[in-house]
Formats: sequence, structure tokens, C-alpha cells
Amino acid sequence: MSKKRIYLDNAATTPLDPQVIEAMTVVMQEVHGNPSSIHAEGRQARTTIEQARRTIAKHLNASIGEIFFTSGGTEANNMALKCAVRDLGVRRIISSPMEHHCVLHSLDSISKQSDQIEIVHVQLNEKGQVVLDHLRSLLADQSQKTMVALMHSNNEIGTMIDLQEIGTLCQEYGAYFHSDTVQTMGYYPIDVEATPISFLSGAAHKFYGPKGVGFIYINGDNIIQPYLDGGAQERNMRAGTENTYGIVGMAKALDLAYQERTEREQKIRSLRTYLCEELAKDFPDVEFNGDPEGGHYKVLNLRFPASPKTELLLFNLDIAGISVSGGSACSSGTDTGSHVIRALRGDDDDAVNIRVSFSHHNTQAEVDQLLGVLKRVLK
Repeated sequence: MSKKRIYLDNAATTPLDPQVIEAMTVVMQEVHGNPSSIHAEGRQARTTIEQARRTIAKHLNASIGEIFFTSGGTEANNMALKCAVRDLGVRRIISSPMEHHCVLHSLDSISKQSDQIEIVHVQLNEKGQVVLDHLRSLLADQSQKTMVALMHSNNEIGTMIDLQEIGTLCQEYGAYFHSDTVQTMGYYPIDVEATPISFLSGAAHKFYGPKGVGFIYINGDNIIQPYLDGGAQERNMRAGTENTYGIVGMAKALDLAYQERTEREQKIRSLRTYLCEELAKDFPDVEFNGDPEGGHYKVLNLRFPASPKTELLLFNLDIAGISVSGGSACSSGTDTGSHVIRALRGDDDDAVNIRVSFSHHNTQAEVDQLLGVLKRVLK
């Protein structure tokens, strides 16, 4: 029997929760109607979807009319940015060079389509945190309708923004605020009623739900047109027959994530703290990228000094049965390095950066095995 692998790449994706699989299986077996059909099977599917929408809206303290289902976080982020330009008159977008590629590439696409749109990057400090004074100075120029697009937690280094703080600042200067909350949905409480926010995005597979399904929150004050044209699904906002069982799985996963949030967080934080302490004992040269004290509790980005032993570190960990990553999974197969680390550190050396991202399923014994392999390979 092969040895069980150790999965420490939960920022890339998470395994399906058994209760989510069970909820989806019931829908696959019993709810086969098209939600747009008016017969009994169609009405059953429609009811199932609307129950899921209510669950998600409840956890965000949103109106059910503000939640729209998508194929995932990428579509949600594209929709927020491109529709804001097309429908809300946004002519300047303030973002950062450390955003997820679906945001950065959307901004590239927007700027190529029109030289009327200005893309500005806010300054970041050595931890990747937004320099608020610079953001304020950018917002003070109110000559153009502005949107701020900043992710809640960076997917590679875990550095976070304060949603309330940024949202209030945007509100003060009359700017729209979009946040990619894909990494924090289900991990941190988010209250859109209390926080001034125009758009946010979620993806089920980051919180133990299925891949290929997500949602966008659109504040009811923002009237935009459909991003995908076609049928009248999602109240004419998102064409295409709904992924009924995926939507149900997402709602179940989010419900479980928030029900168990405190217990999951405590377990993950204890593992992360343990890894930090043990690394400090055995690898004094290792640094942490980002904000290890105040960043996302499930992410730890390690920086090993360049040496012949670190060149194949990811490969050696994989061979030893341990899954970690060098950065965003969305950049796998490319040899350009991490744009996040480049924005944070520049191209000053050949240090090896490894992202360890935890789950409440992980154990201290697994962390010990990771440490053991690091000692064997690097020492």
C-alpha cells in the first residue's frame, strides 16, 4: 500500500468535505430539472437554488438579490471590473501589482481596449501591506470616477487588507470598492451591511466545496448589465443554465465553514505557530515573506537562501509525498517566477520561496514530517 501523501497546498484548492459530497449527490440523483422550466421538476430545481442563495446571503448579511452565481472567482472578478468600466462610468482603477492574475490580466485587457482608462498601483510596504497615505492621496484626485480593487488576502503570502478601513476610505471619496475575497471567504467573518463594499467574489473550492462554481456580491446600489449574454438566468444578470448541484455544494460548504470557523481557525493557527517555532530552531536563515503575524492564518510563505540544496526543494518535497507550492497554482507550468514575490522583493537573488497552506485536516505529525524532509534535504 502506498504511503498517504501530506497535502499542504490548501490555498490552491481544498478537498471536498464529505458532507458537501452527500448534499451534492442527493441533488444529482433527485433534482434533474432545468431551473428555468415551469413544470414541477423545474420548480424543484429553482427552489433548491434559491435555498442555496439564501444560505450564502445570510452568511454575508446580504440581500438575496445581491448574490449572483458564477463559474468561480475568476469570472466574478472579471465581471466586477469590466462591468464597472462599461456600466458605472469608472475611468480609473486603483489596484496593486500583487493581485491575483485574474484581476491583473483583466486590468491589462481593460487598458488595451481603451486608452481612456487609467490603471494606477498603490504603494505597498515591505510586508505587502497597502500604504494608506498613498491610497488616500490617490483617492483625493476626484477628477475621474474611480474604483479601488484590492484583494482581502494575498493568495501567495497571506498579507491582508482591512476591509472596513479601505471601504470607509473609498466611501469618503466616492469611489467604488471591489475586493477579491476568494481566499478569505469561509475563514473570516464578512458583513457587507456593515462594510462599505461594492463588489466581492467567492469560489467554492477554496472552502471545501466543488470546483467550477462561485459567486459575486453586487451591492444593490450598483446597477450593471449582464457580463454574459444569453438567457434570463440569475435575474437576467448571468446567462447559462445553473450548475444546480455545484451551487448546493457551495452553499453547504460555506455553511459548514462558518459553523465550524472558530474551531478550524484554532487548529490551523496552532499548526502554523508550531511550524514557525520549529523552523526558527533548525533553520535560522529562513525568512517569512509577507506578514506572518497579521496575515491569513492558513498561509505561510517561506524564503530559503539560494544554495544548491534548495534548487530542487519543491521537487524533493513532492517525491517525499508532501504537496506544497512555489506560488499561485494559476501560474503552474510557467517559468516566470512569482509576480507577488517580484513585487515584494524585486529580482535581487535566487532564493527559493515555498508556500505552505494549511487545512483543519492537517496534523502536527504531518508538520513534523515536513520538517523532517526539510532537514534531510537542506542539511
